[in-house]
Amino acid sequence: MNYQQTLDWMFAQLPMYQKEGKTAFKKDLTNTLALSKELGFPEKKFKSIHVGGTNGKGSTSHMLASILQEAGYKVGLYTSPHLKNFTERIRINGIEISEKKVLSFIKQHKYFLETQRLSFFEMTVGLAFDYFAEEKVDIAIIEVGLGGRLDSTNIITPEVSVITNIGLDHTQFLGETLPEIAFEKAGIIKNKVPVVIGEEQEAVKSVFIVKAEACKVPISFASDDDKNYKTDLLGDYQQKNTKTAVAAIQKLKEFTISSENIEKGLLNVVKNTNLKGRWQILQENPKVICDTAHNKDGLHIVLNQLKKETFNKIHFVLGVVSDKKLEEVLPLFPEVAAYYFCKPDIPRGMCEVVLQEQAKEFGLIGKKYPSVKVAFEDALLNANQEDIIYVGGSTFVVAEII
Repeated sequence: MNYQQTLDWMFAQLPMYQKEGKTAFKKDLTNTLALSKELGFPEKKFKSIHVGGTNGKGSTSHMLASILQEAGYKVGLYTSPHLKNFTERIRINGIEISEKKVLSFIKQHKYFLETQRLSFFEMTVGLAFDYFAEEKVDIAIIEVGLGGRLDSTNIITPEVSVITNIGLDHTQFLGETLPEIAFEKAGIIKNKVPVVIGEEQEAVKSVFIVKAEACKVPISFASDDDKNYKTDLLGDYQQKNTKTAVAAIQKLKEFTISSENIEKGLLNVVKNTNLKGRWQILQENPKVICDTAHNKDGLHIVLNQLKKETFNKIHFVLGVVSDKKLEEVLPLFPEVAAYYFCKPDIPRGMCEVVLQEQAKEFGLIGKKYPSVKVAFEDALLNANQEDIIYVGGSTFVVAEII
């Protein structure tokens, strides 16, 4: 198989959560542990930081990688989902894994992957861990895929466990209440591994404290830090993520990191790690902003920031996935705006007709489009130079226009 055929095979092996949704979610680490054994337990050959949470875990992971790179370390970074290319998920010092490496890994282990019936996510985690071990990274930042306790990444024993915050997202897997979701996220807290919680939330604080006490590990809340840190990542919400990243860095015992490394790392995240899609400004006049925020908490912050912008009219190019609870997110959007409802190009994408009809119930009026590209093109045609176009609602909508 060539590279594209290999990717197609990976995507087709079993339903992938990114594309298919609930049918791809497997509450079991058996497959991941079996793959780890097959690969010679690669996760034991490098140090790591484990980053979970509802919102901000991607940005926090990139911040941590950037700071450690500034300190001169060889840093692996595993994140999901990807925006444009599969190789974005696995990087070392900002450079994506080569297509050749992906090809050789699948070719070498294809029989095992097929007979064990590993999911897309499980085999990708195995690929990342194998690559980081082979390349002898000093440390790897590992972002949790979904939840924590039973996520495929949760076979590592990190130097620090990080949980950014808890919000209502993926409730069909993780629970309907914040404490239920916090319990799943707290599953990455391990014996003898210090834990950093990004935001102190009364509804879930005790869940983390109880788990930390059971594991006999120190717990700290990054939101207790009064200092404000500057970062090149735009978006008001990044202030919380900077504090979380700094708090985690301060827990690393075997790494030498100066205050200058922290400062430069936070200011050079995009340059060092090539992060995209976080309050990314694509053009001016009209100003086009895209953001991957996709749940109630994330969208609340982003839409509040939009209110601070100066504009004549605002245009929303909006698409979501089919399992999105629209009654939670649509009331956040302003009624006085132009809407361009569209379907992201994945099986999980919600039909633009359904989105348009549901949005109408919340006073959000607009046209429907069969694709993100067509919707975005129409928004550009209709907007004048003093307007703002916001593209979002889903990671997959953003991926189609950046």
